[in-house]
Amino acid sequence: MTTVYLNGQYVPKEQAMIPVEDRGFVFGDGIYEVVRIIKGRVFAWDAHAARLANGLAGLRISDAGAESATLKAVCERLVRDNGMTDGEATVYIQVSRGAAPRTHHFPPAGTPTTVYASASVFKPNFAMRDIGAKGITMPDIRWARCDLKTVNLLGPVLARQAAQEAGAYEALLHRDGMVTEGAATNAFMVVDGVLRTYPLSHYILPGITRALIVEIIREHSIRFEERPVSLTDLHRAEEIFVCGTTTDVQPIVELDGKKVGAGVPGAVTVRIKEAFAKKLYA
Repeated sequence: MTTVYLNGQYVPKEQAMIPVEDRGFVFGDGIYEVVRIIKGRVFAWDAHAARLANGLAGLRISDAGAESATLKAVCERLVRDNGMTDGEATVYIQVSRGAAPRTHHFPPAGTPTTVYASASVFKPNFAMRDIGAKGITMPDIRWARCDLKTVNLLGPVLARQAAQEAGAYEALLHRDGMVTEGAATNAFMVVDGVLRTYPLSHYILPGITRALIVEIIREHSIRFEERPVSLTDLHRAEEIFVCGTTTDVQPIVELDGKKVGAGVPGAVTVRIKEAFAKKLYA
């Protein structure tokens, strides 16, 4: 039996019921986070909690029931109750504006939020991270507040489906001729010997893994710029990798059917991947 958390209660997954008028279901009116668990330890919790709080503030959703200490304890209990403390797991957390009659404007003040969380066993694909993966490019059709981790994910869903149909792992998105990020990852590229990534803005998610990688880059004195990469430069990049909570550091060795660099993970990517693994499994 799988136990989940819903509005203050721990219940069997089959008994967790959300009203059909919940605004997360009707409008995609909510925020979510996915956190990584290593042997019962929540990785980078403070950063995830801060991003969740920022997202709730950005959508003007009350954080009642979604306080940092409460949700961290929820993550830890779900992992324990579901017998996942020995290996790796993820916990999905979602907070919506709650259930109310369908109107585009906000429901009355005091409408309770819906807070849901569930844990799943996670098995990293170490083999793919060692040999690299394929990628494709796609226009970035998402809304202009990609910095808010909302549950409205139709753009990434369509991009990931296109990648799957092309036999690729990820779709690298571009807006106005510049690469923004992956459908469900942040993206880094080595161009002319300099590692580059799109700067923080409304157009990309402030990834937790991205922030840790920037720390690693600075610790290792790697040549680095937070500067957009054009599509032209992307296709001549010496190295490309994407990153995320369940992606870690994933080299992209083929893009749109053509080799990236030598067609194997590059030296910069490998160096960062190994340094990140040390932080993750410390």
